[in-house]
Amino acid sequence: MIRAVGLMSGTSLDGIDAALLRTDGHLALERGPALTVPYDPEFRSRLRACLAEGRHRQVQVTEVASELTERHSRAVAALLSLANLGPGDVSVIGFHGHTIHHAPKRGETVQIGDGALLARLTGIDVVFDFRSRDVAAGGQGAPLVPVYHRALAAALEKPVAVLNIGGVANVTWVGNEDDDALLAFDTGPGGALLDDLVHRRAGLPFDAEGGLALVGKPDEAVLSRLLAHDYFSAMPPKSLDRQAFSADAVEGLALEDAAATLAAFTARAAAAAARHFPAPPTRWIVTGGNRRNPAILRMLQRLVDVPVAMAEDVGWNGDALEAEAFAYLAVRHLNGRPLTFPSTTGVPKAMVGGRFVPVDPRARLIGG
Repeated sequence: MIRAVGLMSGTSLDGIDAALLRTDGHLALERGPALTVPYDPEFRSRLRACLAEGRHRQVQVTEVASELTERHSRAVAALLSLANLGPGDVSVIGFHGHTIHHAPKRGETVQIGDGALLARLTGIDVVFDFRSRDVAAGGQGAPLVPVYHRALAAALEKPVAVLNIGGVANVTWVGNEDDDALLAFDTGPGGALLDDLVHRRAGLPFDAEGGLALVGKPDEAVLSRLLAHDYFSAMPPKSLDRQAFSADAVEGLALEDAAATLAAFTARAAAAAARHFPAPPTRWIVTGGNRRNPAILRMLQRLVDVPVAMAEDVGWNGDALEAEAFAYLAVRHLNGRPLTFPSTTGVPKAMVGGRFVPVDPRARLIGG
């Protein structure tokens, strides 16, 4: 098995998740330590600005991309220190970068982050740019994690639905080991709209513990308009950009009611995704940072007919899962195994994605 580091900078703009994983890129998994390095408010603000204006402010994006990469290198250093390992103990880093633009229908997807720089800074080979090849071949380029969900769920009763509620929410329906028994797509907004709302109106990074949404009452008229979006009637595979929806629809509501409405939007969009499943799941397993928002989870449980479990309930680490997934995808890349499939991204055939960057011989090792 290969020891790898996975790095994920999520659409929630909260920080960097880093995780260690030993795997054969198939079913063998040994999950190691993991950590999260939060972004400070100043960097989060500059990263947020890239989402709206990045394609028109290339200098700013380049500066942010370099700093983002350096921050990821420090996250690797911290993780290896936690695990009492050095760069020579790790074979590869799976580096997602940060998505600032995603429009697969136009053949466009942009993740900032410099794989070559990360390899030089860490002294470890890097696989990055996981989405571009899939999009260039006609796929959605997202979601990428389903093949890892399938590996994690190997011992669970199936079918099972794995719902990741990050900035954008996505679901993986897992049947048996056959590739045809894997379906995945973005369900709708995760926590991004709610984060943007509370950031703008309350100066908070997110709705901690659902404190606002639990107090408020969803506005049914606004919800109906939001759920009438063409995206929800489209057949999967399908994916979303973080900016696909706007919190403007709730601007006329009190803050608590606005938060409750956006939480309900996330939950109802996720529950509605079940109509596309080949068979009903035995349960839903929820991961991603917004699994901690009890308003979303309670609404989801009321909307589905089977149990809703947290990732931790089945022995997974919900904070580290996506970072682990990119370690897993990097190893699959090294082994020539496909990362995406017609049933997960709509790519014409199973495809090996990502780009490999070896360590420069002149690399400055961590701590050097």
